[in-house]
Amino acid sequence: MIRTLSVILTTVLTVSALSSCRDKAPLSVEVVRSEMQRNPTAAYIDGLEGKLKWNYTTGLELKAFLDVYEMPGQGRHDGFAGRDTILNYVDAWYDTIIADDGKIGANYKKSNYSTDHVCPGRTLFQLYDITGREKYRLAMDRLYEQVLEQPRTPEGGFWHKQAYPDQMWLDGLYMAQPFYAEYTARFVPDSLKGRNFADIAHHFLTVAEHTFDPSTGLYRHAWDASHKMFWCDPVTGQSDHAWGRALGWYMMALADVLPVLPEDSPGRDEMLAVFRGIVDRLPDYADPETGMWYQVLDRPGAEGNYVEATCSAMFVYAMLKGCRLGYLDCLSYARASYEKLLKTFVTREDGLVNLNQCCEVAGLGGKENRRGDYDYYINEKIRSNDPKGIGPLIWAALEYERI
Repeated sequence: MIRTLSVILTTVLTVSALSSCRDKAPLSVEVVRSEMQRNPTAAYIDGLEGKLKWNYTTGLELKAFLDVYEMPGQGRHDGFAGRDTILNYVDAWYDTIIADDGKIGANYKKSNYSTDHVCPGRTLFQLYDITGREKYRLAMDRLYEQVLEQPRTPEGGFWHKQAYPDQMWLDGLYMAQPFYAEYTARFVPDSLKGRNFADIAHHFLTVAEHTFDPSTGLYRHAWDASHKMFWCDPVTGQSDHAWGRALGWYMMALADVLPVLPEDSPGRDEMLAVFRGIVDRLPDYADPETGMWYQVLDRPGAEGNYVEATCSAMFVYAMLKGCRLGYLDCLSYARASYEKLLKTFVTREDGLVNLNQCCEVAGLGGKENRRGDYDYYINEKIRSNDPKGIGPLIWAALEYERI
């Protein structure tokens, strides 16, 4: 299971050599190069300082790296010390964590039933295709087993985690559904595909129904089907606010899952309507000066609120991809928003690209008893180069570069 020391050292040395590679490159490539210099191996992403952890944030960023690796284009990777540097960097992390029988190490435990732990499996589809390693297919099978066994609300939606019973968070749609959809499309027998695709759409529509706030036209962070959690409204089960990144996760999930669902799949048209409805509302909640979106989305301009990078990057990526695929009709707005995203949040220092003003983490309940009120969200830690922003920034750049 453990990758040989020589291979890891080769990857580290190759990455360190990137500092001398300053040829002009697309922003998507620049961001990857910058992150690989900041993090000598992927085990350093998200401040883990070399600790191996099966983590959605690492998996998210590494998937974006592989999307850059796979993007065609003459000269895109010139000056990158070889395009395969990206592949080696990504493969080293997964190869170290996943055993030959497909068992996932580094703190993965199926019985936790965390949708967060399904998310890193998305990168395995690409790695399996590129490397042919059977253990990556076996690891995907194990994650699909978790999906099939995931606890559900009475309405049929996945619990966000075993530790959060009866709760659906908008975040969780991104964590589980894109993997569920791609695995179904590629590996599930034809006789079961329709059932799975309908189930996937049902998740999107269930969470939309129960988190929608008619007073704002937005969707709140989460919903407790039991209406018992201290952070929820006892009548609706909803959390207090539309948190920017939660809606960003949901929008990215829509943008990534809709292309996989057959056009005649039950619920797909309703998902498209939800996607378009969100995009119609977003301009009303953007900061008039920067064009970007707030940490607490439904309190624009309120004291202490701030424009936040990760949700803004997610919205821009989802809009650009939705336009490319013909789901949305807002290309001029999406392109202008991308340019404002760079102007507002992206800086360069010592040759590295930085994404600033990222909310580090936010959630509900848990050991910290997070209430999800306004003061909670605006006082969470802010940092630069959070992977939850880096990944969407790379995807937004790739979409902008291809349109």
